Amino acid sequence: MNNIYEEISPKLRDFIANQKMFFVATAPLSGDGHVNLSPKGLDTLRVLGPHRVAYLDLSGSGVETVAHLRENGRICIMFCAFDGPPKIIRLHGKGRVLTPEQQPEFGELLSHFPDLPGGRAIIVVDVNRIAGSCGFSVPRYEFVEQRDQLVKWVNKKGPDWLADYRKKNNAVSIDELPAIDPDPKPGD
Repeated sequence: MNNIYEEISPKLRDFIANQKMFFVATAPLSGDGHVNLSPKGLDTLRVLGPHRVAYLDLSGSGVETVAHLRENGRICIMFCAFDGPPKIIRLHGKGRVLTPEQQPEFGELLSHFPDLPGGRAIIVVDVNRIAGSCGFSVPRYEFVEQRDQLVKWVNKKGPDWLADYRKKNNAVSIDELPAIDPDPKPGD
């Protein structure tokens, strides 16, 4: 049962808002490059309109999504119901990366998200295809709570350490594609 939707309707918006996690898939243009699939949580995704979503990209060990979007913009975000009625929604589109140096747009969008430490970018996706499928074979899980290890890790290390960490670990992807600029300039 595959459905194509014209837009993110209020009903789809509610479904998306009720999911405790989502998955982000991207790939480089190179056939030898690594496809990336990342789980996301902590209430970091917002529907901005019928064809636009954004999520707060938090600091971590990998930076594949950022690098792939900077190279080609292709992205798919998947929501999967693990409780309630079975349902899967995929948002295909073109993504772009906003970093704190890109004011005022970054600052305006940041107000949509919870105040979480370690935000390194906002990923904005212009959605060009919305597809739903049944999810009949997806197991049911009970949500217990969001994990807090990332927030604790960032708070413990502090902003200066985090800036150095990004320079060392987030400047390029595993395929050596440019990702987070280690020395950003305002307006870049």
